[in-house]
Amino acid sequence: MKCEITLFKYIQTSDFPFPFSLFHILSSIFRLYLHKNNSIMTLNFEKGNGLLPAIIQDYFTNKILMLGFMDKQSFEKSKETGKVTFFSRTKNRQWVKGESSGNFLMIKEIMPDCDNDTLLIKVQPTGPVCHTGSDNCFGDLNKTKNSFLYDLEKIIENRKNNPSKESYTSGLLQKSINKVAQKVGEEAVELVIEAKDNNKELFLNEAADLIFHFLVLLRKKEILLSEVENILEKRHSDAIKRK
Repeated sequence: MKCEITLFKYIQTSDFPFPFSLFHILSSIFRLYLHKNNSIMTLNFEKGNGLLPAIIQDYFTNKILMLGFMDKQSFEKSKETGKVTFFSRTKNRQWVKGESSGNFLMIKEIMPDCDNDTLLIKVQPTGPVCHTGSDNCFGDLNKTKNSFLYDLEKIIENRKNNPSKESYTSGLLQKSINKVAQKVGEEAVELVIEAKDNNKELFLNEAADLIFHFLVLLRKKEILLSEVENILEKRHSDAIKRK
């Protein structure tokens, strides 16, 4: 298993001529396997007297939301249900985060640390995380400082997971990938047309429409904006190295 993990990391970080689409598929399968297969995660519950600290991080904004503890049973239940389940030391029982408020933490990824005695769990919260009603338990807003585009990405994801008949975004996401891609193409053409004129306001609005529909297309394909950003960063880094 160590060999498999090493090979995975090598393919992910090297310049190995590996088709991106195939890599993306294998990466997703491997992460799902890591998430589901208990034998890979040899977690050290004994070190913490049967409990592991679980750091909860927002999958999209990368903000730390809270800290909880898991025993073996709550860890297994979390994997089984896809909802974060802690062991409450005050209640002395398993505690599904959101069981009273309905503000669940939907698991996207589970990562043990190097010593297998701490977990980093990336989630999509369905509402405020803190019992006080705050976005997280540290009094900070669960928003990325990088760009509003990441907040918009979260909104689009919410429209996908909680569709509404009144939502244009929900309706678009329910259409085929061809329809969504076609819409992106239409917006791109409209932007090109506006670029030929001198009306800045119309040009900016068309640019916003194109970016929005591009984000919808990314969500339809289950690709994060950060993955595109990583490609751009790598290209920039490679260009600097060639100089």
